[in-house]
Amino acid sequence: MDIGITMPTHGLLERDEQNFYLQRLEPENVRPYEFAQLADRLGFHSLWFSDHVVMGADPDTYYPPNESGKKAYPYRPTMFDAVVVMGGLAAVTENIRFAPSVHIAPYRHPLSTAHQFATADYLSKGRLIMTAGIGWEPEEFRALGADFKNKAKITEECIEIWKRAWTDEVIRFKGDFFDIKDVTMDPKPWQQPRPPIYFGAVTELGSKRAARTSDGLYTVHLEPYPSASIWKGSMEAALREGERVGKDMQDFWFGSFCSCLPVGADSDWAKREKRPTLTGTSEQILEEIAEFADLGYHHLTLHVVCDSGTIEELFELTQKLGEEVLPEAKKIKTRSLV
Repeated sequence: MDIGITMPTHGLLERDEQNFYLQRLEPENVRPYEFAQLADRLGFHSLWFSDHVVMGADPDTYYPPNESGKKAYPYRPTMFDAVVVMGGLAAVTENIRFAPSVHIAPYRHPLSTAHQFATADYLSKGRLIMTAGIGWEPEEFRALGADFKNKAKITEECIEIWKRAWTDEVIRFKGDFFDIKDVTMDPKPWQQPRPPIYFGAVTELGSKRAARTSDGLYTVHLEPYPSASIWKGSMEAALREGERVGKDMQDFWFGSFCSCLPVGADSDWAKREKRPTLTGTSEQILEEIAEFADLGYHHLTLHVVCDSGTIEELFELTQKLGEEVLPEAKKIKTRSLV
């Protein structure tokens, strides 16, 4: 099992009994270089970056990842740009990989996206993991002059254009939303033929889209009490869709974005019969990681809960996870679903 960790570039996570939220960090407290270097030294597989350009000021905007629909982002959140930070981190880390979590594709031109991330992959010598999502924030789409209604179809075209930009000598594409004729883009990504692309979705429709367009499905377990198997139906839908379109699904990847809180054995969290996702002692967290692996997950991205709202707590808990959970988690084998 590969274990990634979420960068604090959009704030720190907190949970209540129903929802998850992001706590605002002042820019000077984010400390992205220090955090990335710590995660790299500890041996985490990858760093994952939340992605938005702007955030609507309406606190009542519906937020799909929370079952209640309550918005997770605070008013005026600090949001560092993912690909810019990746470029800086490529120079100060050695092994850890980088991924947007997830890249909101439809309100950006796909050639611009392909160019930026190809550069990040090249500068990091092949450490990019690419992702795609359709987005959820209508105010953000309006501000950027983007088409919210057709965001899913646009995303599918974006992904196809990324692939062509990263592999074709001359780029050509004709679709419903983009018409690209005879242009070139170099350098190509360091990874050949291209970086992997994972699609963020939890619905059956989104999972089918992942199977058709991408190399994997990235789900979400950020709410306090979802079972590890909550998206089993979506995973099965992706496999069926791949079979329907004649795609070899042997190497199709499954990952999830999970809240996590490591605690000591004397903590009330550890003694609870019903515990939130990946919350408990190192042994309890490892048992749950094994459940994810048995369901067919290859990767988990940990979004660490920081009740104090301080970056120091994030560093402390990340150190604990790296020393007590990560070495054993790496030994856990994923059950093949194909």
